[in-house]
Amino acid sequence: MGVLEWLSMFVALGLLVYLFVALLKPEWFA
Repeated sequence: MGVLEWLSMFVALGLLVYLFVALLKPEWFA
């Protein structure tokens, strides 16, 4: 895999984790 593939996968995982945490712990972002 190239750098772009890793980077896009890392960004996608980060977004998923961010959305998951935002759903579970909205008070952290308030």
